Amino acid sequence: MNFSTRAEAFTQSGIASVYSGGRTANGERAHAGGMTAAHKHLPFGTRVLVTHRRTGKSVVVRINDRGPFVRGRVIDLTPAAARSIGLGYGLAPVSIAVLGRD
Repeated sequence: MNFSTRAEAFTQSGIASVYSGGRTANGERAHAGGMTAAHKHLPFGTRVLVTHRRTGKSVVVRINDRGPFVRGRVIDLTPAAARSIGLGYGLAPVSIAVLGRD
């Protein structure tokens, strides 16, 4: 993992997983069709570019929840965001780069 003290320079690599349903940590309702994600530390409203390291496909998502809380995973994507990079409902190696905040 590569962490920076400045959120704008933050990059990270690891495993992505898929989640949906219920309320998010920032109070929004989780939408399976939305382009949002959960991250343990990035501020809510942060936009990140998530790139599937095997397919090369990328998606921009907004952080609106906390997690994943499974060891080794770095981000949880909604089903729509996961599908857009060829993930489906499994796990995938990804790279994350912060683009900015809302």
